[in-house]
Amino acid sequence: MAYVIGVILFALGILVSVSLHEAGHMGTAKLFGMRVTRFFVGFGPTLWSFRKGETEYGVKGIPLGGFVKITGMTEQDEADENLSEADKKRVFWKKPLWQRTVVLAAGSVVHFILGFLILWILVSFVAAPNPAYAHEQVSSTQVTALECLDPTGECEPGDEPSPAVVAGIQTGDAIVSVNGVEVAGRECTVDGASSRQTPSAWACVVNEIRALPADQPADFVIERDGNRMNLELTPRTVTLTGSDGKAVEVAQVGIGQYVDPAISPSITHGAVDGVGAAADLTGQMAVLMGEAILRLPEKVPALWNSIWGDVRDEETPVSVVGASRLGGEMVENEAWVAFFMLLATLNYFVGVFNLLPLLPMDGGHIAIAWFERLRTWWALKRSKPDPGRVDYMKLLPLTYTVLVVMVGFTLLTVTADIVNPITLFK
Repeated sequence: MAYVIGVILFALGILVSVSLHEAGHMGTAKLFGMRVTRFFVGFGPTLWSFRKGETEYGVKGIPLGGFVKITGMTEQDEADENLSEADKKRVFWKKPLWQRTVVLAAGSVVHFILGFLILWILVSFVAAPNPAYAHEQVSSTQVTALECLDPTGECEPGDEPSPAVVAGIQTGDAIVSVNGVEVAGRECTVDGASSRQTPSAWACVVNEIRALPADQPADFVIERDGNRMNLELTPRTVTLTGSDGKAVEVAQVGIGQYVDPAISPSITHGAVDGVGAAADLTGQMAVLMGEAILRLPEKVPALWNSIWGDVRDEETPVSVVGASRLGGEMVENEAWVAFFMLLATLNYFVGVFNLLPLLPMDGGHIAIAWFERLRTWWALKRSKPDPGRVDYMKLLPLTYTVLVVMVGFTLLTVTADIVNPITLFK
């Protein structure tokens, strides 16, 4: 039940975000005196509506977004409408360039505001990543000594002691080198793991131990209370489940990473300091988002293959369906911070994507408006006649191409999210 509630809540969060996106367009258009005739949440048949002034507000039957109708988005649009002389002065395309730019960008700005507001609330009053804890996770090679090699950590009476315990390793010891390979001060990612993993010194420890030949003594250098000592451990082979779902045999000695329990994984910053913390987190998310967008083309084959039975790569993109399913998992597992982080990330992503200089996105209309201004300026500079407005009809093939790609990609991600969804809590 909690899973279903989470899916519904996340889908509702998306719908509210998209509706506020359209409200951003409408509000700024009305502010500049443009004629706004319709504002609807959803698509398809009208379920309910009312009129206030010249604008009809309502709800439609398919809750997959929303739209706002601003009169005269292009010169061609104006020609298709029967407008009074007064209304002809209020059409979109006749307004100053800066006003048109503000109206077109307002939807994305709303997404940015929503994303930042969610992050600010989280880091100020709920939970924010503790840099000290993150530093410990990345740089520390201190260990927790496990009594046995049981993968669950549950040791039963009579279980064979782990090689670490046999060799005398104690919780709090730091690994300096493994079989002659220095690990302290380095940063690695676990071999075969997702590239989203944060590089750390502990990953170097894991890689070197797993590469050891089983049942053969290996030399370890550890540090305890500022003193270094050499220990000999004989690793044993255990069977783990790899990221591809297949069983893999690796060497283990019976240690886990130790993080000082006095250091909390999360902190709160308060309302004032939370602004800066949210801004820092936004910057980090922007870098990750840019990297993800650049890697998008190379993820398409993996997404396609996952539909036909391959293990779903956690770095492949998700649709609204996939994001809502992840939201359901998070609520089911009471991971509310992750739930709202995902919602903030989605708002940022939609805001950036909508500003791409391609039709039919708002960024495409902004690009055309500024292209018209630059073309007019260049013509006047050369004493040439104003070339006028861009003919949107000539851009229809490009617009349709972008639409086909977008629809195809959406269908691909939705299909993958239905038949082979990403699962965070296994």
